[in-house]
Amino acid sequence: MPRRPNDPLRSLTPEERTTLERLRRSHTTPAAEVARASALLAVADGQSFTEAARAAGRRSGDAVAHLVTRFNPEGLAALLARHAGGQPKRYTSTEQARILREVERAPDRDTDRTATWSLTTLQRALRQAPDGLPTVSTYTIWCVLHDAGLRWQRDRGWCPTGTAIRKRKAGVVTVSDPDAEAKKS
Repeated sequence: MPRRPNDPLRSLTPEERTTLERLRRSHTTPAAEVARASALLAVADGQSFTEAARAAGRRSGDAVAHLVTRFNPEGLAALLARHAGGQPKRYTSTEQARILREVERAPDRDTDRTATWSLTTLQRALRQAPDGLPTVSTYTIWCVLHDAGLRWQRDRGWCPTGTAIRKRKAGVVTVSDPDAEAKKS
């Protein structure tokens, strides 16, 4: 007979149970979140941590115990993946906003030596600006642009995802996709 858990699962609210059941049946949610939801539901149904781990396709009952310990105070936020190692983010939201402001600015052919922004020309401009970022890398710029929904286009420019510039009889029009936000995530 397994020993009694140190930190048992608190009782689930009806909203939490329906959300966990929906996540367990989901085909589009990341597999790790589906496994965590399955393990929590198994523990809520009275299974031990080891049995819940096996039911969720995992090996370790200790991982389920850690998940339960996290779920009790945090709730459904415990299902989401957290930082899993590596360097922490170096640039805060102010620096990221500074990178986005630089992209929105049209490059000056004389000072920036370019007509369109590339990662390297953006890096050079940000490093040389008085309020710039002296150690920013092209990878950091690329990550910030992708997080903001900007993609590199064939016309060698950074464009927001979900919008397109079309030529009409009345002139140039910017057309936007109403489902762009849903497609990004």
